[in-house]
Amino acid sequence: MCEVDVFVETDRLALRRFTHDDLELVIGLDSDPGVKRYIDDGAAIDRDDLVETLDWWLGYYEEFEGYGFWAAIEKATGEFVGWFHFRPGEGAGTLEPELGYRLHRRSWGQGYATEVSRALIDKGFTELGVERVYAQTMAVNAASRRVMEKVGLRFVRVFHADWPVSIPGDEQGDVEYAIDRAQWEADRGTR
Repeated sequence: MCEVDVFVETDRLALRRFTHDDLELVIGLDSDPGVKRYIDDGAAIDRDDLVETLDWWLGYYEEFEGYGFWAAIEKATGEFVGWFHFRPGEGAGTLEPELGYRLHRRSWGQGYATEVSRALIDKGFTELGVERVYAQTMAVNAASRRVMEKVGLRFVRVFHADWPVSIPGDEQGDVEYAIDRAQWEADRGTR
């Protein structure tokens, strides 16, 4: 992997920009119903939708410098393990980016989500000048909530969004976690 392509690097993973050549990687990830359990209850993917999604992701690189969707590559093997996003939240702008991720099941439980999320949060506060980082998931998604807590995000609220697909557990709503600059600076002293 060429060094100029790396957006964020951790001990085990490197994040790089997506390209149109990555479509099959995204299809492979989204083809696993378990991976998308909390997205659309594991519904079958639509290739055309994923082509449009990838085009939308690529647009972030031009519209928002330093933000977007990033392919996560295992440094030791070169294997695609999933993706992370660090992008302006809806209506919030670049000072309050949303953190998110989707990983292959074979990569679950290895600490990748925590490792990279922490690196993205640190990059946001040290290099991008963000004031607040937030993440959202279904209230019943305990694994994602644990990651949010491990990286220092604090519970903010429960909310009920109008999603196009009803998923078991959605009656409990979604949750938002966040960390602001002052909390992040205080936490740095305890790591």
